[in-house]
Amino acid sequence: MSKRQNSKPGGRGWRRRHTVVLLCFFATLICYIDRVNISVAIIPMAEHFGWSDTERGLVLSSFFVGYLVTQVAGGSLAARFGGKAVLGFGVLWWSLFTLLTPLSAMASFPVLIATRILMGVGEGVAFPATYNLLGRWVPLKERSRAAAFNLSAISMGTLLAVATTPFIILAFGWQAVFYLFGATGFVWFLFWWPLAGDRPSRPLDPDITSLAEESGSDQKREKKAIPWRTILGKREVWAIIIAHFSNNWGLYVLLAWLPSYFSSQLGVNLREVWVYISLPWVAMFVVGNGAGWLADRMIDSGRSVTFVRKAMQIVGSGVPAIALLLLAGTQSALVAVTLLTLALGFGAFSFAGFASNHLDISPRHAGVIFGISNTAGTLPGIIGVALTGMLVDATGTYATAFYVTAGIYFAGLLVYLAFGTGRKII
Repeated sequence: MSKRQNSKPGGRGWRRRHTVVLLCFFATLICYIDRVNISVAIIPMAEHFGWSDTERGLVLSSFFVGYLVTQVAGGSLAARFGGKAVLGFGVLWWSLFTLLTPLSAMASFPVLIATRILMGVGEGVAFPATYNLLGRWVPLKERSRAAAFNLSAISMGTLLAVATTPFIILAFGWQAVFYLFGATGFVWFLFWWPLAGDRPSRPLDPDITSLAEESGSDQKREKKAIPWRTILGKREVWAIIIAHFSNNWGLYVLLAWLPSYFSSQLGVNLREVWVYISLPWVAMFVVGNGAGWLADRMIDSGRSVTFVRKAMQIVGSGVPAIALLLLAGTQSALVAVTLLTLALGFGAFSFAGFASNHLDISPRHAGVIFGISNTAGTLPGIIGVALTGMLVDATGTYATAFYVTAGIYFAGLLVYLAFGTGRKII
């Protein structure tokens, strides 16, 4: 391939693939706003309906039931029908059930639980469909940045939900939170459908010819069955699965318990606690995008993809683990927020580590593989969050929970270093 041809996929200027990546970012942003806003809205909701703590827990956890069951299905559907349709339908689906949340709460508690589960069903297809699209649209030299940019929407969506939901509730009532954010997904779809596509093609994107070939432009190959046995038989895939589980354990535990940790253990006033927990999420957004840029520069300079992915993961798992070990012994809010900022900030290096690795080992089946790994990555949202609460109740401190989380970080890192690869294997 000539130098001119080789430069086309990564050429300068705004390309259609950049539009697709940007719209995927906003889909993930909306996904997390709609997922997290209820963690604040449930306070006035529980007062309104007289819910117990157990009922509040059921409302918050019910989402993950639906989210868990559609991960693999989302990747399979995207491989068969295209990521554009699956992601678009998923956003419309979960936005509809976000809009229906106030009405379902008014109807009955079981109806609300069913609504939250069905909302999770829609969000479950989001990441697998997005990775299906990234595997087809984004050339190798841009994949770390694209994946990291998309995943950085997790922290930004969390921040926006936490920062804006209280003001919306105070101004318009808790119902307005779901009406406003639910409508946002429908606005997003108005841009998505005319601007996105399942894959680049010569008529639409003459500048990405080689990428179209790499992504599997042969239509007959796309109709073949997904090679499940081959995928699940690869130790490199299992390295990603285990890394995904271990990193999400840390993410979900911190996402769920940071407000309580600062309030109950460190004595931070509830009016100020959001200031403390916002800093780590800002760090995650900034560092995650920086790590994606650094990883792509390293690959472009000649470093092997395997080396880059593992180097990123050493930082992305190692620093959070060490920070949590140190956090277990502190009683200072200032020290705690510093360590948590390091944990979530440097943890975002994993965006350019295992979280980009699906696109390396199988661009054509990246959505399916992500669906499998994110199924494992969803389990900590149920198991890890609940276990943390049990450990805090049993010990009266968060120290043991932080030790467990640090150990899981280290275990996942060791497996990934032993068996991970940046080579295309499927």
